[in-house]
Amino acid sequence: MPQSGKLNNVIRNGRLEADIWRAFVADESMAGPTMPPDEDGWLVTLDTWRATRDALRARRHPVAVYLAPDAEPEDLLDAGTAVIDAAGIAHLAIDFPVYTDGRGYSLAQLLRTQYGWRGELRAVGDVMIDTVHYMARCGFDAFAVKPSHDPQAALAALRTFTVHYQKTYASTSTLAA
Repeated sequence: MPQSGKLNNVIRNGRLEADIWRAFVADESMAGPTMPPDEDGWLVTLDTWRATRDALRARRHPVAVYLAPDAEPEDLLDAGTAVIDAAGIAHLAIDFPVYTDGRGYSLAQLLRTQYGWRGELRAVGDVMIDTVHYMARCGFDAFAVKPSHDPQAALAALRTFTVHYQKTYASTSTLAA
């Protein structure tokens, strides 16, 4: 799971902002599930979310849930439901370990179309200027641009194309102000 910095490299709601999210790593030496303190900015793995979801939902500060590209969207569902309950989730962060790994695009589309996710969907990892537009077309509405890429150029790339021939997947945020 990537560690974030304080760079203004996150595109969200058509603006750049600092990445405040930090990875929580569960302490395997402790008995029972562990979870981060109840404060802003924690990113938990899907395993941590599944193990402690009820306790995390009862907290004052929601957490972000990190999804590896091979994550199963069903793991976000409560028993007997077909739509993801967003309670306690600040956003879902889908990892792109390398830009050529297209599984994150498919995962985003599934989350939006089959699992009813209407909250923020953030692309993390190898997120480049050249890919943000296509990520947005698949349902992403926030992007943590990798440090070696210019976040201003990535923000401009979201407005590169004005006509599309393929179907797009609606997101809840405004990408370009």
